[in-house]
Amino acid sequence: MKKIIISVLSVLTILSFVACSSNTATNAVNAEEPSLQVVKVAASPVPHAEILTAAIPLMKEKGYDLQVVEFTDYVQPNKVVDNGEMEANYFQHQPYLDSFNEEQGTHVVSVGEVHYEPFGLYKGTKTNLDEIAEGDKIAVPNDTTNEARALLLLQAAGIIKLKDDAGLTATKLDIEENPKNVDIVELESAQIPRSLQSVAYACMNANYVLEAGLKISDALYIEDKNSLAAQTYANIVCVAESNKDAQFAKDLVACLQSNEIKDFINNKYEKSVIPIG
Repeated sequence: MKKIIISVLSVLTILSFVACSSNTATNAVNAEEPSLQVVKVAASPVPHAEILTAAIPLMKEKGYDLQVVEFTDYVQPNKVVDNGEMEANYFQHQPYLDSFNEEQGTHVVSVGEVHYEPFGLYKGTKTNLDEIAEGDKIAVPNDTTNEARALLLLQAAGIIKLKDDAGLTATKLDIEENPKNVDIVELESAQIPRSLQSVAYACMNANYVLEAGLKISDALYIEDKNSLAAQTYANIVCVAESNKDAQFAKDLVACLQSNEIKDFINNKYEKSVIPIG
């Protein structure tokens, strides 16, 4: 009986030693791989989320676990950053951010520019601008800054004429001349690609153009690269104001402005997305 007890104790001792050795080995491995700092970034699916995904290895080298969370609207990405649910977002330009902060009372700030997306006028039920007729419907984004951008584009295309002082705050009320009496249809940006069969033409941001399976080369008219709009609407990385000097913010911008990401953007999107710098 004593022999049996001794044997059992011996087995338990060996198992305990093996378990301790295993835990020690595991801890040693973990000690060699320090934990990564999680950085969650809210982004539009295309191209922002794709660009961020390409930056994941670069961020890992800097000690971060970059997690990309996709949103299809222009409201929640700022709210989740402002309330601290996520560390950053990447989907908008400065005029939109300024307008959003003013209207929503949020405190989100830009920490760097990454790329510019040309704004274009695309076909709906009509395939070229020579077909434009009395009362044709033209879809434009319904948020303040992007609607102004669309109206400036329509003016450049010779479809309407705005008041001289309208500029980047233009609305439908600033239309001074409308020879064809086109019907400006204001829609939420994400809805425009799904509405192409119900309007003659549509003004769209490049990210929604890409989501619709189109290219910038499909545009019937596009912003001039030297236009006021083209020089104003760079897409930016944003954080809560309290994080404007945070190291993660500086490292994220550095990765997104790197040559590796510039090459990724140029190769993947051709001229639909243009890196800054």
